[in-house]
Amino acid sequence: MIYENAPAKINLTLDTLFKRSDGYHEVEMIMTTVDLYDRLTLEKRKDKRIVLKIEHRYVPNDHRNLAYKAAQLMMERYDIKQGVTITLDKTIPIAAGLAGGSSDAAATFRGMNRLFNLGLSLDTLAELSSEIGSDIPFCVHGKTTLCKGRGEILEHLPKPPACWVVLAKPEISVSTQEVYGALDLTAPYDVIDNTRCKAAIETGDYQEMIQSLGNRLEPVTIEMHPVIQMLKDTMMKAGADAAMMSGSGPTVYGLAAKERQAKGIVNALKGCCKEVYMVRMLG
Repeated sequence: MIYENAPAKINLTLDTLFKRSDGYHEVEMIMTTVDLYDRLTLEKRKDKRIVLKIEHRYVPNDHRNLAYKAAQLMMERYDIKQGVTITLDKTIPIAAGLAGGSSDAAATFRGMNRLFNLGLSLDTLAELSSEIGSDIPFCVHGKTTLCKGRGEILEHLPKPPACWVVLAKPEISVSTQEVYGALDLTAPYDVIDNTRCKAAIETGDYQEMIQSLGNRLEPVTIEMHPVIQMLKDTMMKAGADAAMMSGSGPTVYGLAAKERQAKGIVNALKGCCKEVYMVRMLG
């Protein structure tokens, strides 16, 4: 039996450069992990089946689930003769811009590697994982990373300056495909300064880091769902050092250098958002 944690991620930056010939957008973004986890247990089976056990009405337990796809790809690619039972305990909100599904898949790749003693490196697992999802290579490593291409070209960075992170997931679901579909690459927008954010992380400069946050998709998602702007405003009024949407949304995070600041943000959100989490930056 093997245990794996699957941490949530947040985007410190997200820039979309152009639409590629393969239909994906060329991105450049800095992501890091926070200590909000899904937990996976993997056990060998005597048959060749993949059984995904999960108690969540909105999460599929078949080939539509990225963890299932990860196990299937590992079994096919490395000629694994036994099956696997994966028990998935969900904590990360779904369809939230926090890469919960991608992180579950990454944990499955790592767990299958250990369970069947394959001896594969994380780089090998990350390369394999890019076949089923753009965020999964980042999640395989779980470090703070500058990601390029579709998200699969990785440059690892140091751990970011320590701080508290308050996550607020409104009661809406956002389609990443719809957000990218509504993105106008010719529209004027604030410059997303990945170079500045990267330098701030490398020098451990918290003030510089919070001033360099940016998300190209945020205005698009806010136009569809104004509640995101309301959550950002609430966080800033409550004393957040910075507030930003993660990924394509709808989760908004606020950063706070001190615990009492973070608690104040949590209290301010109680009346307007059910899913609120106070966590630490990992990276």
